[in-house]
Amino acid sequence: MVTYKTKQQDLLVSYLEKTHGKHFTVEDIIDYFSKKDVTLGKATIYRQLEKLVADGKVVRYFIDEKTAACFEYTAECSAEKNHIHIKCEKCGKLIHIESEEILRLQKSILKEHGITLNPHRTVFYGVCPECRKEEGNA
Repeated sequence: MVTYKTKQQDLLVSYLEKTHGKHFTVEDIIDYFSKKDVTLGKATIYRQLEKLVADGKVVRYFIDEKTAACFEYTAECSAEKNHIHIKCEKCGKLIHIESEEILRLQKSILKEHGITLNPHRTVFYGVCPECRKEEGNA
């Protein structure tokens, strides 16, 4: 099967490479390009993201029922990186946490319960340092 590269696809991949390791929504992409006076249609963005998700280069997250899907560019992500996501219950920010403890937790859950965790889809909830500071709990 022949795949064609389009200008929109190139623009989107360029954006993804700049945001590597960060989470983004379709609205983030639209905002980014509108500030650069570049028009990318929402349907085009979704179509391109779906292709990249199918190719394993982008991961889609559904954090909760109220939040739009967010994405993460993982094409260059090392399989050895063990991270989870923590969503701040105050500001909604999604944070990567990388730790050897995560690897130990995954192994323990597999050994004791026979369950394999998907670290790209595992989300914990808490309060980020900035929000804790605002609350006076830093």
